[in-house]
Amino acid sequence: MDMQFKYEKQSSSRRAHGARFPSGTDHLLVASVLFLAGVGLVTLYSSSYAFAQRMYDDGLYLVTRQATLGLAGLVLFIFFSYINLELLRKFIKPLVFSSIFLCALTFVPGIGVTLNGAPRWIGVGSFTYQPSELVKLVLPMYLAHYFEKRKNGTSELSRSIIPPALITGVFFVLIFLQNNFSTAVFLAFNALFIFFLAGVRFRYFFSALFMFLPTAALLVLKKEHRVRRFLSYIHPDFEPHGASYQVNSSIFSISSGGFWGKGIGYGTRKIASVPEIHSDFIFSSFAEEMGFLGVMFFFILFSIFAVRGYIDSMNNEKPFNRLLGCGLVTIIISQVLMNIAVTAGALPATGIPLPFFSAGGSSLATTLVMAGLVVNVSRTSKNRTNGVES
Repeated sequence: MDMQFKYEKQSSSRRAHGARFPSGTDHLLVASVLFLAGVGLVTLYSSSYAFAQRMYDDGLYLVTRQATLGLAGLVLFIFFSYINLELLRKFIKPLVFSSIFLCALTFVPGIGVTLNGAPRWIGVGSFTYQPSELVKLVLPMYLAHYFEKRKNGTSELSRSIIPPALITGVFFVLIFLQNNFSTAVFLAFNALFIFFLAGVRFRYFFSALFMFLPTAALLVLKKEHRVRRFLSYIHPDFEPHGASYQVNSSIFSISSGGFWGKGIGYGTRKIASVPEIHSDFIFSSFAEEMGFLGVMFFFILFSIFAVRGYIDSMNNEKPFNRLLGCGLVTIIISQVLMNIAVTAGALPATGIPLPFFSAGGSSLATTLVMAGLVVNVSRTSKNRTNGVES
């Protein structure tokens, strides 16, 4: 009788809420990820064709590599959308040490690959990988895991603040030594965001900023190319054919798109005017060809991803899931904002790629894994498991 009563009660609840429960998957979130990956691939094809034809004698070289790695990334996206997050937590410490080891390998002759004076990659044959991309995934996972275990003691400096600060510092130093100052600073500020979400007291943030800002200023002054970038940011006419050329060309490319854009494949600035337009400056190619309307569509897609990702993450009952989801969404969205700010001249030039768009299999695969974990968190949030769409 009791079993029959429970069944009738559940059936009546189903009728009250509709014919079926939601599957648990945030379809709008998933759709935004797939649309971004698709639009990014088309944009890369258009922006890289002339460069790839000139450099590799094959206009499809870069987009073919990206599509191949994108398919692998899509498999990883699906896998991490459904993996048991509690099972994943058991591998966080090995992932942290593996990431440190891989970052250190970039300095080993014969394994590390140096381009333009920056030892940021490891290579085996024709395969190259940038370990700092893995850190963007592993560091939020570690911080979410650590703070969930210390959720009742985030005010204790020695137990809850120093250990994660040390791990963050190790990653910062390793990536900085790879001559990748912008990524090191980017990771540090995203780590501070997770510290904030975990409830760390404000006085520790002020102390960290008091120590970090003078150190960052000294690190900028240590390298000539960083000083030149900063000067070109303050004064756009500084070295118009040197340090300022790339950003000024990018701004002109964005403004030349107008309202409607020139159309996919019809942009002209990508041919030779904007260096690395297929990589860190790919947004300028997109804006030229798609115009204001395309840029609005671009921001709508990323806004859907951000809003759904944050809502689903904040509605998750588990502190680890909540911190992980919010941390990963912030990593992706902050990269987008920083990249666009650079291409529009609002920030000094950095090496931050545009997620889903910039050429680089390391970035695309890592971004899809992060997006998969965000979808995973959304499937276990309260507003979905209770059968109610937020």
